[in-house]
Amino acid sequence: MVTFGSIHRARLIRVLSARWQRRAIFLLGGVVVGGAAMGLAQLADLVQLEFRHLLALSRYAAFVVTPLGFAVAVYLTNRFFPNSQGSGIPQAIAARQFTDQAARRKLVSIRIAIGKLILTLLGLLCGASAGREGPTVQIGASIMFAVGRMSPSKQPGLILAGAAAGVAAAFNTPLAGIVFGIEEMSRAFEVRTSGLIIGGVIAAGLTSLALMGNYTYFGTTSAMLKSGTDWLAVPACGVVGGVMGGIFSRILIAVARGLPGGVGRFFKRHPLILAPICGLGVALCGFASGDAIYGTGYVQARGLLDGTGPLPWTFGILKMAATTLSSISGIPGGIFSPSLAVGAGFGANIAAFFPSAPAGAVVLLGMVSYFAGVVQAPITAFVIVTEMTNNHAMLVPLMAAAVIAYAASRLVCDEGVYHALAKSFLDQGRPVTKPLPHP
Repeated sequence: MVTFGSIHRARLIRVLSARWQRRAIFLLGGVVVGGAAMGLAQLADLVQLEFRHLLALSRYAAFVVTPLGFAVAVYLTNRFFPNSQGSGIPQAIAARQFTDQAARRKLVSIRIAIGKLILTLLGLLCGASAGREGPTVQIGASIMFAVGRMSPSKQPGLILAGAAAGVAAAFNTPLAGIVFGIEEMSRAFEVRTSGLIIGGVIAAGLTSLALMGNYTYFGTTSAMLKSGTDWLAVPACGVVGGVMGGIFSRILIAVARGLPGGVGRFFKRHPLILAPICGLGVALCGFASGDAIYGTGYVQARGLLDGTGPLPWTFGILKMAATTLSSISGIPGGIFSPSLAVGAGFGANIAAFFPSAPAGAVVLLGMVSYFAGVVQAPITAFVIVTEMTNNHAMLVPLMAAAVIAYAASRLVCDEGVYHALAKSFLDQGRPVTKPLPHP
């Protein structure tokens, strides 16, 4: 005989089963995202090393390989992996806001994840000034979305969790991954999914630790501001980094929306002509910098932090120019690492005006300021830089610099680059298939 109690127990078991199934999906997705992030990191280092070997044979090789590689990457992107161009963060943001599952699959899917990985590596192999962390966000969102298809809920929180896990695993910065998910991906705190997001980030982080061990992205630095005059570097870096980051973002947004006149229309119709022109520009920047601006910029930024990697004083502006050209070319690749390298270059320049301040501390201020100016997410900026360097003594000045940079950037560009680029998808109601400049 069926009783009310038995019906209640059966319903409770179903509810609990669905709840734990959803949590297991987030954890499983986090593990896969962590593994994918580490795989991309290792392969990215290998292809950059191969490009360095090519430059060792002939510095002029970049004038052929980089433009040709850009053209091939854009062709493959448009022909076989549409919507994999750029960093992928705008696509992940737009996918969260779609309610139609088919529309989401055009922006986050296993096919796109595979294309993103291959084409990001191709860009780095031919010398693009691009990062791997932004692409890891779209790859993470795609993996989590695909894994989530096993769940009946198919909620957008899966995409958010995948993106957050991607940042956490790429930089080994779990707190920054959570903050990025809240501040940049959702621009709101979602109580119902917060625990699941944290679970996905933890799973991705543990996978990263298991594969790579415990490490800080830029090593450990104890540099800190001491005298009162040292603190003047905070507003100096904040204003310079914020303005330059805002200019960078404004250029990307303007190109994505279409340059005015016949030139803009021509390049929109012929992306395979724009790509090699941008590649040639990157090669010119590389030659002028002594081959310092190619790739993610990780080695150069770490050298400036440690004081072991002397670079030309033009490194910051040339790296910014090369990253801009790589971004507007339409190839897959991100700007997380390149932005930190650009900021490090500007910080090194500003440090010359503050001889009493430790150069490493001012470089840190430059990094957080430029990054905050580009993404207009100040909390993410200072959290991620603090975690990447394990330097908690600089937390307060980094906070102040990030806030100043955010305000300065808003004077130049009234919207964050990722959300502005995401509108290219949302305004049309469907994913675009034309090249989109990547952050």
